[in-house]
Amino acid sequence: MTNGDDPLRAARLGKLTSLRARGLDPYPVNFPRSDEAAALESRYADLPAGGETGERVRVAGRVLAMRNSGMFIDLHDASGKIQVFNHKDYLDADGLAVLKLIDIGDVIGVEGRVRRTPRGELTINASALTVLAKSLRPLPEKYHGLADIELRYRQRYVDLIVNPESRTTLRRRSALIAALRRHLWARGYVEVETPMLHTIPGGASAKPFITHHNALDIDLYLRIAPELHLKRLLVGGLGDKLFEINRCFRNEGLSPRHNPEFTSLELYEAYVDYTAMMSLTEELIARAAEEVTGGLRIEYGGTVIDLTPPWPRRSMAELVAEATGIDFLALDAGTARAAANEFGAGLSAEAKWGHALEAAFAARVEDRLLQPIHVTGFPRDISPLAKADPHDPRLVERFETYIYGWEIANAFSELNDPQDQRARFAAQMQARAAGDEEAQPLDEDYVAALEFGLPPCGGLGIGIDRLTMLLTDSPSIRDVIAFPTLRPR
Repeated sequence: MTNGDDPLRAARLGKLTSLRARGLDPYPVNFPRSDEAAALESRYADLPAGGETGERVRVAGRVLAMRNSGMFIDLHDASGKIQVFNHKDYLDADGLAVLKLIDIGDVIGVEGRVRRTPRGELTINASALTVLAKSLRPLPEKYHGLADIELRYRQRYVDLIVNPESRTTLRRRSALIAALRRHLWARGYVEVETPMLHTIPGGASAKPFITHHNALDIDLYLRIAPELHLKRLLVGGLGDKLFEINRCFRNEGLSPRHNPEFTSLELYEAYVDYTAMMSLTEELIARAAEEVTGGLRIEYGGTVIDLTPPWPRRSMAELVAEATGIDFLALDAGTARAAANEFGAGLSAEAKWGHALEAAFAARVEDRLLQPIHVTGFPRDISPLAKADPHDPRLVERFETYIYGWEIANAFSELNDPQDQRARFAAQMQARAAGDEEAQPLDEDYVAALEFGLPPCGGLGIGIDRLTMLLTDSPSIRDVIAFPTLRPR
């Protein structure tokens, strides 16, 4: 059935026509309100059952329930719900006529006096009703029972109207971002913005999206990470502490934890190393958890997770040895590849020692790290932007923070030696030539920036989407992104 053949929509269109026939605009420009629902609940918290006030108020919101032929309406605004009582004792003939033209889903304005019913519900005795946006499509009656669960994501506006849990999740996301921002401001960080269109994709190992700029006649890449531009600002002395809450894009697959566009917090602090970033990671996540959930013990998927700092710090090789009995630090590249392939890694003969260690970690350790932990001792082969470990040149000063088996944060002691950086880029270019589409290309301008002198610094990235999932017990990244990427129908 097309929309034109839908009898429910046709009935609403008829009411729209009737409103206009009465000289009423069903989509007026404004409706000045005196209060929101939550403010009235707070102001009259002590009003007893059966009590009345002399206060006349103006509220507005969406009609989500009607009872007794519209005598009672549940009106919802962004703050909450209030009941509206519509009766001929208070509404004149014009008001009663408008009432008959109101449907569930309409946005309306109400003017009237506040009372509390004998059953204890705060209520407005309506003396005037104004249709502010006539809804031409009925809301789903049994939204949670819809067979097509993707409708929640495809029509997020409907989801948010009828599903209070979705509104709560996205509001908590906002609270999380605000908490991170406030904590960094308090520590003296400067918030900056860097480009989303790059001439060279860099800052992470990922496959970029490509677009074309017509006026310049050049290809550009959607940002996969802001890292190299943020460190340029550190070179320039814009501040010793910089951060950006940024949108990044990676042309990769979708999963419950991956969306092609995602949000991360990325920051850099001069004159500290990656160990300072561990402490900062704990501070930021703990502070956000307290503000969003009220405490440091959260539950995700039935598992209780304790976010109380400090968190354990274990090396990747140590964790792999504990899980498999194999000490990868004692293996050469060929033996390490063979060992990782026994775990199903599927590494090629060109894969390096570091790729083998990472593959073994992913296969046997990663998803078991339920409680917060900082995994250190990352291989140099997969970390082209991190300082080498002075005790083992195969490793770098890098950690990733895992919670519930997910990477939540990634941090380095940032590589600031321009000659070492050029050599790392050269190795990445060889990997690209061998077919690795995610290897990072040489960025000559970034190397030039390093030659002017990047102070020693620590860098940190935290995934906002995954952290929101954890703090809202959301099973899919689609639940915490207002408009996730979906295949077109």
